[in-house]
Amino acid sequence: MARNRNTRTKTTFFFTLFTITAFCYFTPVFGFGSCPSLPSHSHHDHSHNNQVTARKFEIANDMFWKDGQPFQIIGGDLHYFRVLPEYWEDRLLRAKALGLNTIQTYVPWNLHEPKPGKLVFEGIADIVSFLKLCHKLGFLVMLRAGPYICAEWDLGGFPAWLLAIEPALRLRTSDPAFLHLVERWWEILLPKVVPLLYENGGPIIMVQIENEFGSNGNDKAYLHHLATLARGHLGDDTILYTINGGTREKLDRGTICEDNVFSAVDFPTASDPWPRFELQKEFNAPGKSPPLSAEFYTGWLTHWGEKIAETGADFTASVLEKILARNGSAVLYMVHGGTNFGFYNGANREDESVYMADITSYDYDAPIRESGDVDNAKFKALRRVIKAYSAVPLPSVPFNNEKTGYGRIHLQKKEFLLDIVDRISSTDVVESENPMSMESVGQMFGFLLYVSEYAAKDDGNILYIAEVHDRAQVFISCSSEDNGGRPIYVGTIERWSNLTLGLPKTECVSNISLYLLVENMGRINHGNYIFDRKGILSSVYLDERILNQWKMIPIPLNNLNEVPKTNPIIQVAYSEFTDVSAHRGAKENVTKEPAFYVGRFSIDKVNLVNDTFISFRGWGRGIAFVNGFNIGRYWPLKGPQCNLYVPAPVLRHGENVVVVLELESPNAELVIDSVDQPDFTCTSSKSNLHRLEQTTYTM
Repeated sequence: MARNRNTRTKTTFFFTLFTITAFCYFTPVFGFGSCPSLPSHSHHDHSHNNQVTARKFEIANDMFWKDGQPFQIIGGDLHYFRVLPEYWEDRLLRAKALGLNTIQTYVPWNLHEPKPGKLVFEGIADIVSFLKLCHKLGFLVMLRAGPYICAEWDLGGFPAWLLAIEPALRLRTSDPAFLHLVERWWEILLPKVVPLLYENGGPIIMVQIENEFGSNGNDKAYLHHLATLARGHLGDDTILYTINGGTREKLDRGTICEDNVFSAVDFPTASDPWPRFELQKEFNAPGKSPPLSAEFYTGWLTHWGEKIAETGADFTASVLEKILARNGSAVLYMVHGGTNFGFYNGANREDESVYMADITSYDYDAPIRESGDVDNAKFKALRRVIKAYSAVPLPSVPFNNEKTGYGRIHLQKKEFLLDIVDRISSTDVVESENPMSMESVGQMFGFLLYVSEYAAKDDGNILYIAEVHDRAQVFISCSSEDNGGRPIYVGTIERWSNLTLGLPKTECVSNISLYLLVENMGRINHGNYIFDRKGILSSVYLDERILNQWKMIPIPLNNLNEVPKTNPIIQVAYSEFTDVSAHRGAKENVTKEPAFYVGRFSIDKVNLVNDTFISFRGWGRGIAFVNGFNIGRYWPLKGPQCNLYVPAPVLRHGENVVVVLELESPNAELVIDSVDQPDFTCTSSKSNLHRLEQTTYTM
């Protein structure tokens, strides 16, 4: 009888649970948003906290509890992939001095699997070492496992090779082909972090699935699958969480409370936080909604052509105090931004015609600046607030790291970019009737050269490309001309101003070669246009007729986690270098054709190797490498960023080599300057000052 009674009781319980779960699951996307009470993974009675001894992080009574004691998260985002590993500890100690007890970080899938099956977990991608270091320094960790992260990072963290798969994947959906690849990735990633979960003695207290899905997603089955998959690897004790904008519509679309996944919010800094936290409660089970601003914006991103984003220190600190004063929790986004080294910067697109690439610096106007500086008003204002609510005394504030300007660096033009084509292995060249995307030919970042030919006309030709992502520099050459067929720059076709281009009349007894050097400026990382293939994505028209027979030639350049087999940077950097003055022969080397320029500077052994910045004032647009490390893109003509940050670990005593790939207009004297400070005052056209306090865009 007892057994039968227990069976009936269990049957009734699970039927009730199923009914509740089904009710929540089949609730319409808009309108009803509240979550019913669900079983808790915890059975502790928090009225007897002193009796709890198990290592556990949990949610109860609308509070976070750490080992049976109430806990207020005062955290900050700090991304390991935007900081050189040699500086991880330095930046974390500065976050500690600010008063933070928790670090939140994304995991970019594309950094760790740049090609299918090629896994990278070393160097800047050594996430396990970063997490262990957080633990060593006394931080808890909130891990943002994706698979989509946004983050102003190329393709929102998705590997670009996903875009080469046919039929096309439906990203961020329950498309079986897409889910299969996510499952395979998480089968690699999540077991690595299991030993670092809090209940296993590590620092990880929460794991986020997806990111701000409510802003653009509409496939709850996808979120449910991610939750089930995460639970299968992490177990039932780890808190899973989602982050969505603090509006009813976004929370309706992005919350899966029925899977016992905690729903956190983010919102513009100028918003009153507490109405957002009250709304947050409707999307968590009763007693399961500690107020958490999981992205408390300390600054904002900046695109090329905008003024550098800024927000007031006192304003930011006052809003944070509104949260902490009532026992709310907050994670500063960002506490330290870092740098978009290599080609990994993201981009945004507001409509069909507006494309905005992010600058190399991810300074973000954060309290810990790009180079680690903390002697600023925002750090001081936030620390003053945090100190009042910290459960432990704050460490002393470190000094800013030393920075050195190593002076003027004279460059020499070493080789035209188009000349390296002859050294590209024929096995890497792809031929096709029509142009193919960069992803389809395996060139995920940087540049792809498209080559075809056409017959000359007496009155010239009109070139039109319907869809180019993102920027195509156009050159023509005639092999029968006296200059030996040296390519001539004709013009540039840009994604955001896609116009026809007139090709000049050329008397050529042979066919004219057409070169289209297409640059991937960064894939869109947010919104409805995230499926952002690069290269030429349409037919190419010459005088309204389709031009066929194309060669696609990849340009191998170093990226953050990849060094190509054929490396023109190394070949150029260590070719013969003539010691010339700043003026002798410089002006005659100026050309509109993309070229590599090389310079050297020395650091005496009696001096310390310090951080520096390289100023590109007077240059046009391009990529720079220091000792083979890709320090990022420069574009001072567009602004606002003039100088690129060079961390000390990139440098060395003795000779240091700088290679510059200038795409369009080199400095007339072929000089760059190593200086001791950042500069965001180059030409810019759009203000970005008040966006931070008013915007509804969320990361």
